[in-house]
Amino acid sequence: MSMIGFPLLLIPLAICNIIVFLMPGVAFATPLFTLTLVSGVAWPVTLGDVLIALGILLLLFEVIKGARPGSKYFMDHLLSLVVFAGAAAEFVMLPQFGTSTYFLLTMLALVDFLSGIALRARRSARLAPADAPAPSGKRQRDIETDEPRFDPAPAPVPPAATVAESVLLDHPSPAVSQPVDSVRASPEVRSPGLQPNDGAPPSPDNPPR
Repeated sequence: MSMIGFPLLLIPLAICNIIVFLMPGVAFATPLFTLTLVSGVAWPVTLGDVLIALGILLLLFEVIKGARPGSKYFMDHLLSLVVFAGAAAEFVMLPQFGTSTYFLLTMLALVDFLSGIALRARRSARLAPADAPAPSGKRQRDIETDEPRFDPAPAPVPPAATVAESVLLDHPSPAVSQPVDSVRASPEVRSPGLQPNDGAPPSPDNPPR
């Protein structure tokens, strides 16, 4: 059974009301039993001590409930406030509740209410920055940063045949020179005595030497 929403400190306060209204002969200072400590001292445990110890344990559970996510809504705070207000009113206005035991239980109810408010305010302050919308420029930068970036693909390597063809097109073939005459005229020497065929022109009867 879930106890969320039920003020646990109402339990010791209700026990006090039962004792005061239904058991008028029972006092909070009446010893219930005696414990012997290691030091040898006999400690008498009274009804008020038991109620205060119970209130402290229940306050611990209230704080644990308030620290859980999604707990301690407005109704929980309102119930804690009602419990504290009722206990404080009984302590101030009714003489039967004017004891130290009931005062301490009233203070525990106040601590329960204030701790719930403090935990709620801290949770709201922690969640507020996460829920706040980011500026448009910052959101755009975040989106651009989150997008994956790919390096440009390397240029494809052309095949060897294409490279050879481009080299041949860039360097045209050399021009063919004019053919050289197979027969060249004999050099003419200025000295008449040294001319071929003694300076006579070539003829069928006088072939060139």
